[in-house]
Amino acid sequence: MPTSTGSGDWVHPSVDDPVVTALSDGVGGPMGPRASRHPWWTPVRVLLALTAVCMALGMFQKNNCFQDTWGDGQARYTHMCYSDLPYLYTGRGFAELNWPYSDDPGTRARFEVMEYPVGISYWAWGTAWVTHWLSGSPDIEERYQQSTGDVASTVDVQREKRIFVAVNAIGFAILALLTTWLLAGVNPRRPWDAAAFAVSPALLLTGLVNWDILAVALVAAALWAWARERPLLTGVLIGLGTAVKLYPLFLLGGVLVICLRNKRIRDFGLATLGAAGAWVLANLPAYLSGPEQWKVFWSFNSDRGADLGSLWLVAQQAVDRTGHLFAFDPHTINVGSWVFFGAWCVGVLVLGMTSPSAPRLAQLGFLIVAGFLIVNKVYSPQYVLWLLPLAVIARPRWRDLLIWQAGELVYFASVWWYLGGFLAPAAGGDPGFYWAATLIRVAAELYLVAVVVRDIWYPRHDPVRASGYAITTRSNAVAV
Repeated sequence: MPTSTGSGDWVHPSVDDPVVTALSDGVGGPMGPRASRHPWWTPVRVLLALTAVCMALGMFQKNNCFQDTWGDGQARYTHMCYSDLPYLYTGRGFAELNWPYSDDPGTRARFEVMEYPVGISYWAWGTAWVTHWLSGSPDIEERYQQSTGDVASTVDVQREKRIFVAVNAIGFAILALLTTWLLAGVNPRRPWDAAAFAVSPALLLTGLVNWDILAVALVAAALWAWARERPLLTGVLIGLGTAVKLYPLFLLGGVLVICLRNKRIRDFGLATLGAAGAWVLANLPAYLSGPEQWKVFWSFNSDRGADLGSLWLVAQQAVDRTGHLFAFDPHTINVGSWVFFGAWCVGVLVLGMTSPSAPRLAQLGFLIVAGFLIVNKVYSPQYVLWLLPLAVIARPRWRDLLIWQAGELVYFASVWWYLGGFLAPAAGGDPGFYWAATLIRVAAELYLVAVVVRDIWYPRHDPVRASGYAITTRSNAVAV
């Protein structure tokens, strides 16, 4: 069994993780019981510094696109520096400070409705106000007299787009720091588990693609609250996360399994009540100001067909190649996805109820979200962030996390090359390499799923349990 050393009784990765142990040979070997610790550089402070460096590198990685305001249609793919943020600043009316859920006919004639959940829309609207303030509060009345294309091409608005991205990037960096701090606190004896988030290649490359880091921070906060036996707060954080992205809702499934197993039905009721209340309150301003606009997120996703990164797209393109007329229409995909996902959730429930020990919430949450992503009809490159905080707590082993992220990075590169037209065979035909990259990503996710399932079924393989983590409570053990 690994041993912890030194102040705070922390489990040090150099004595706990085989990969870190091997790498430590170059700097003197694993941490020993007599090793002294720096009086200021605690594990959490080191992790926060690493997160700051990672996010700074992520901003630098987008620099090529930033310099030309994402105007080069090919550079965003060749340099893999694409981001949704600058396009939506002008495309959804934020350059004119329009409320995302306005039902004003003039606004709706000029701009499409924001197709994201309310949490993202609120954040984008708020950062647009900050952008205008930093830009000297330009007169937006003049913009109403111009076409949206003319507005977007002006020098002032081009500058605002860069400021908008920078404002969001700083906000994302703060959220990433908060996420690292929360993950380090999920298991106080294992703060170094959060290092796999702090220096994640996936975080570096995809953190600025969209606003998904908002939901990531709330998921980490929910794990932190559950570890401290605060079910109502856990539910509130899940509800707020669901107002940003749908997937945090699936954590309630993990809470249900743990509560059924440990006979903590009241805790599940509190978590569910907190989640429902927080979600309703978060959605209320948007719904009251524009109910039809509020519904766009739901109709947009329901009507969406097979899209980038999904197995459905691979299957559709393969069928088209054969010349058959069969099409995976949105209704077929919706039904197929939810049937598979429902069956997957039943499997997670059975696993959780029959395993030798109660699984941890991160383990169950990871399995449920992974199942959803595997069969979802779209897999945007930044969706890897959905799994990241759950994965680093569910399976804190560098080897397995790096294998999984390697598959994700193959997909990350291929999707931009595919969109840039670089994967099209010279003789014509289908982009077989893009299909292969999608399958590699799914295989990498399934690999990590299999390892987590093994940890649940054979708890001796679970690094967290192997390090002797347990908290005595009214239910004898808290599954985190």
